[in-house]
Amino acid sequence: MQDLPHRLPQERKVVTAIPGPRSQELDAARETELARALVPGLPAYITDGDGGVLVDVDGNSFIDFASGIAVTSVGASNARVSAAIADAASHLTHTCFLNAPYQGFIDISRKLNQLTPGTHAKKTALFSTGAEAIENAVKIARRYTGKNRVVVFDGAFHGRTNLTMTMTAKNKPYKAGFGTLAADIYRVPGSYPLRDGLDGKQAAAKTLRYIEQTVGVDELAAVVIEPIQGEGGFVEPAKGFLPALQEWCLDNQVVFVVDEIQAGICRTGAWFASEDEGIIPDLITTAKGVGGGMPLSAVTGRAEIMDAPTPGSLGGTYAGNPVACAAALAALEEMEEHDLAGRAREIEAIIREVLEPLTELGSVAEVRGRGAMIGIEFIDANGAPNADLTAKVAKTCRDAGVLVLTCGLDGNVIRLLPPLVINESTLRDGLDVLASAIRNA
Repeated sequence: MQDLPHRLPQERKVVTAIPGPRSQELDAARETELARALVPGLPAYITDGDGGVLVDVDGNSFIDFASGIAVTSVGASNARVSAAIADAASHLTHTCFLNAPYQGFIDISRKLNQLTPGTHAKKTALFSTGAEAIENAVKIARRYTGKNRVVVFDGAFHGRTNLTMTMTAKNKPYKAGFGTLAADIYRVPGSYPLRDGLDGKQAAAKTLRYIEQTVGVDELAAVVIEPIQGEGGFVEPAKGFLPALQEWCLDNQVVFVVDEIQAGICRTGAWFASEDEGIIPDLITTAKGVGGGMPLSAVTGRAEIMDAPTPGSLGGTYAGNPVACAAALAALEEMEEHDLAGRAREIEAIIREVLEPLTELGSVAEVRGRGAMIGIEFIDANGAPNADLTAKVAKTCRDAGVLVLTCGLDGNVIRLLPPLVINESTLRDGLDVLASAIRNA
């Protein structure tokens, strides 16, 4: 894997205990000044980042296997993106497109229409966050079909707003204590090959039977699914599952919405994870990596569906902010120039080379995923989810200067989301720390 030039040294360096003294001071201030709910997973406060590393206020340098949850795919301070942000901000920090429009909004929409799967006529609407994109995809589907019900899946994560936390599966910490949930959201079983033992055809038959029997087709507006689940545990459905769902939706006039907010934009080794099985969504949502670190999201889909809402019924004050649009165009240029989709496939090969042998330990049930979106599921001696071991491994990595995230409804999956621009030596160093932590745990 060819190394790319970076501003900061691409090395892991731990010079204090984690957290260091300055980070401890800042964390004490957090407890005083911030709402109790805002607790960082990494107690070290970051002051700089580039390529595959993050540097904290105490001078520790962490290998970044999180990418701001799949956002900084081109790095946390990519030179092209930073220059585009500075230039855009020097002219226009903000104007609402629906009040005073600008070209960048059109340019990034055109680019997404070109990149998303399918050759049909497409249109795009821009927003700020992933949750906004999901909410608007549901609004568009309901308006187009004249129906209200929405199907989501076991293990799904779609956001934290009232509608999207209803669509999200996990109760704590996302839904508990937050009052009445949104109506007409129906959860159905999906495909989890490690646990259900079903192939794609079998899992799809089970899912579709459940939808038909418990939700019904006549009132169903949309099926919303992640092609690879994120917070749910980096679960990749069995081959054939997604195509069967898409075909069923087409036959029953149901809008098929694919949530590519975490898996899309080169993360899984293609522009979109849907491409792996030739899926062509009716609507596709993007966010995270598309903005190059700036808040930007989108719904892109079939022109006739996207045009269902009346003029003025979609939008938002910050939707498609001009600086975010400039950053997104620069990030996509960086991905094209350096073939970051191909680089994601190289990252996957190295991750599997280092981690797949660990499945012989018995505590590692599976290494799964695609590209630079790989999960490691941990179990105990009885085959049950082992959240304690997972947390122990994550803490060991953190203390050694490697930032990893956990996920899964049972909290027993470590997810790897390294920047797509990470250098091979940095990647291998971080993986060696992770592998050692798993063996020693």
